[in-house]
Amino acid sequence: QVQLVESGGGLVQPGGSLGLSCSASGRTTVSYAMAWYRQGPGTERELVAAITTNYNTNYADSVKGRFTISRGSAKNTVYLQMNSLKPEDTAVYYCNVDPIGTYYRAPFASWGQGTRVTVSS
Repeated sequence: QVQLVESGGGLVQPGGSLGLSCSASGRTTVSYAMAWYRQGPGTERELVAAITTNYNTNYADSVKGRFTISRGSAKNTVYLQMNSLKPEDTAVYYCNVDPIGTYYRAPFASWGQGTRVTVSS
């Protein structure tokens, strides 16, 4: 059983920055590919960014050039640095994992609580 804990959300003005953190615990022998998702008001959950165990990354078109996903030094931790935030980035942000590691294909674990990001003046 993999447990996901996200943190770092909050209220930020348009154009501002925010950093999110996620740790995945439970199966300590496995190194996961990891990803961030978000679900805005009245929308489907969408993939925002993913990173593999060999540090390949991919991003949704809507966040390219503004968001950066990175792996932490601790095993199975991931960060999302969000810059130039827009009101449409307002959402609950979730992380998830893929045990394949070298590819991120689909969410594997049960979803955590997420962390809320609100972009508003």
